[in-house]
Amino acid sequence: MMRLINFILLFVLVTLIIFAAINWQAIVTPMLLSLLFANIEAPLGLVLLSITGLLLLLFLGFIVYMQSSTLMIRRKLTKALEAQRKLADDAEVSRITELRRYLETELQALKVQSTEVHQQTESHLAALEASVKDSVEETGRTLSAYIGELEDRMENKQ
Repeated sequence: MMRLINFILLFVLVTLIIFAAINWQAIVTPMLLSLLFANIEAPLGLVLLSITGLLLLLFLGFIVYMQSSTLMIRRKLTKALEAQRKLADDAEVSRITELRRYLETELQALKVQSTEVHQQTESHLAALEASVKDSVEETGRTLSAYIGELEDRMENKQ
């Protein structure tokens, strides 16, 4: 769209220059001009062409001003966007670091808890083993006593 507008403006400017060159004699011909409070003799075409050139310069100055202010605003917004992006990245890194610390703490707590449970289980198993061993020994002694009693009875009957 901008290329089309630029092309049209360039076409109009070139056409105006060609028209002025072809009719240069009529443009510089002096005429009596009224300025409401005085009358002067000057070339009307040259006055109108000068006013058109002055308007063109003002318009170009306005375009340059608008473009430069737009570029400055864009640069300012880009810097602000980069600052916000950096802030967001730093916050994300901070959150990840905090999450990592939290997970390490929780894993350490789980490891301690697992070790405690393991030790409790081992001590409980050792106690059970001792209890079973005592029961087996007791059962062995009881069986030995029964067997000894049975042997005594068998010897007495014979």
